[in-house]
Amino acid sequence: MNITPIIVLNSLFLLPLLSGCTVDKAAISEPSKSNIVFFIIDDMTYDQFNCLPQGEGKNLTPNIDKLAGEGTIMMGQYVSSTVCSPSRYSCSTGKYAGRATNEAFMKSMEQNDGQPVLEWNEKIVKGEWNLASYLNNEGYFTGAVGKNHFIEVPEWFKVPLTADTSDVKVIEQLEKNNEYLKKAYHDAGYDFADGLWYDNPDYNGPLSLAVHNMDWTTAYALDFLDEAKDSTFFLYFATTIPHGPVDADRSWNADRTIVPFGRLDKAPDVLPAKETIPQRLIEAGLARQGHIPDPKANILWLDDVLGALLDRLEKNGQLDNTLIIIFSDHGQDAKGTIYQDGVHDPSIIWRKGGFPVGHISNTLVSNIDFTPTILDFAGVDIDDKGFDGLSFKKVLEGDTTELRSSLYFEMGYSRGVLKNNFKYIALRYPDKIENMSMDEREKLLDDWNHLLHLRGREPNNIDPTKPFGHLQIIPGGGDAEYKATLKYKHYTDKNQLYDLSKDPGEQNNLFGLSGYEELTEDLQKELSEYLKDMPGHFGEF
Repeated sequence: MNITPIIVLNSLFLLPLLSGCTVDKAAISEPSKSNIVFFIIDDMTYDQFNCLPQGEGKNLTPNIDKLAGEGTIMMGQYVSSTVCSPSRYSCSTGKYAGRATNEAFMKSMEQNDGQPVLEWNEKIVKGEWNLASYLNNEGYFTGAVGKNHFIEVPEWFKVPLTADTSDVKVIEQLEKNNEYLKKAYHDAGYDFADGLWYDNPDYNGPLSLAVHNMDWTTAYALDFLDEAKDSTFFLYFATTIPHGPVDADRSWNADRTIVPFGRLDKAPDVLPAKETIPQRLIEAGLARQGHIPDPKANILWLDDVLGALLDRLEKNGQLDNTLIIIFSDHGQDAKGTIYQDGVHDPSIIWRKGGFPVGHISNTLVSNIDFTPTILDFAGVDIDDKGFDGLSFKKVLEGDTTELRSSLYFEMGYSRGVLKNNFKYIALRYPDKIENMSMDEREKLLDDWNHLLHLRGREPNNIDPTKPFGHLQIIPGGGDAEYKATLKYKHYTDKNQLYDLSKDPGEQNNLFGLSGYEELTEDLQKELSEYLKDMPGHFGEF
């Protein structure tokens, strides 16, 4: 490739216009393409972003704050699905996760009488076009580090939480899993893949290795940037934090020789020492001696990662031509649902010099728009790719024309649309779930609570008669959505209609009330339009 980044994305050449000057047009090269860093964060809450009203002044994040201050905050940003796998699938394919074709997803649809059920079961399969393969095809040097959760690894063997890591055979299997994981990324179009987790620490393998190690992942990201010195590159950096475990000994203060397949001989030395995290928080007035809030410590650790990337980009002369996207995979305060606190999920887009649109954009965009937008910035023709998403490059460049008039959401057993500040939610279960016996309900709940026990967690619910969740068929809802079951008083209603301009907390269900019949019909038709070419079926839609 050997394309040295020399200009800021979308800059203009300044050609000599002095009288008598002549220009050899053949000698003028095309502008180099932009480098791209997609920095996707796992489960970050609104109050952990200083750039959002909920978090202003509550966090020590100088690097995120800098990029937010110099770039554009997409306040109209939404996600179509609100747990890790479907969100990441959509980010990297430009398509709704309901279009996934991997075996686990197709099997779940078959088991639910042809109704797609979106949980953690959507994966990019070998040969499926995605952001990395598109960019690789255009000559980009592509790299990935961090959490997977969206690329299928057929050979992966699940090593149980209770496995003994002093057993050589256990370590051998974990090492094989690591190689399978890297191979899957290479097959998906990534030239470089390392420092990877297959899943969250508690689901990745033995509990004795279930810790975060952002230093390890960052070390590989910096290696990638060094390898990419003379190339145009795309880096997909997926953090494992601030997702749990959040307790200090398994997150920011964990042993940084522990990795998903065993232990390193020596901890990486690429970030500020973990001992400095408490002191910096104390100096910033965000903690006190003997009381270091683990969430704040993890967010500072995350910001240190971003700072290391920025420093290396600057050192390598890559920063001025790099587009950086910072995005948490979904809203956290209603995870596993399509309520606003799950689907509304602002992102940060940065490049040197900023964008003509200014510091804030309220244009409606979705995570399905990331792939077409990134490809548009990379100069790739996106018209024939079959994306559900749209490029919002023109939005950043100052075009005030709206991209779309509505948004579609899909999660578990719920679907919904947002249009003109009104949200319609439909919750539909297949008949066999509606008619499940009490014995079946008790077994589902017992099995779930046993899994929580293995992870050192107390049950959220022990009553098998409670309604199922939107996301998982577990009485009282699964762990991811449990908080939402308590937060929304109409959570179990099959049809829900909210006026977000008056009821942003979605507490007053207007469905069926006099005066809302025409609006309801319009939104149901809108949902039907979205669903008509989606695989499978959804209730009467």
